Amino acid sequence: MAINKLHDEFHGLDMADGWQLPEGYAPGSGAQELILSGALDTDNKRGSRTRLLRLPAGMYTTKPFVHDYWEEVFLVEGDLTVGNDDKGEGGKPFEGYTYAVRPPGAWHGPFKSNEGCVLLEVHYYDPA
Repeated sequence: MAINKLHDEFHGLDMADGWQLPEGYAPGSGAQELILSGALDTDNKRGSRTRLLRLPAGMYTTKPFVHDYWEEVFLVEGDLTVGNDDKGEGGKPFEGYTYAVRPPGAWHGPFKSNEGCVLLEVHYYDPA
């Protein structure tokens, strides 16, 4: 199976436009994604995408996440706490320049950000 990404040389990003609510986040949470490349077809379990995920200051999730694709995450800027409870308390804090890779089926989170953060994420299915 071919990767569904186009050749796209260095170019500026509009960091103010094109953001949308990511799947799995509540409307009004303030979480936003900006798809940089590719697409993920979760119905047919194929494809790959690269995105920026932006979490606003004070936002937290209350339940762990799990999905059936690989996920690589790089914390570009800000802070991210992993493993907080459903009130946003506790967990292990991280700052920029930290990385995680998760295989399909790995439970992770919940997450919170005290000051806000930007994550670079790559999601993909194993090639058939």
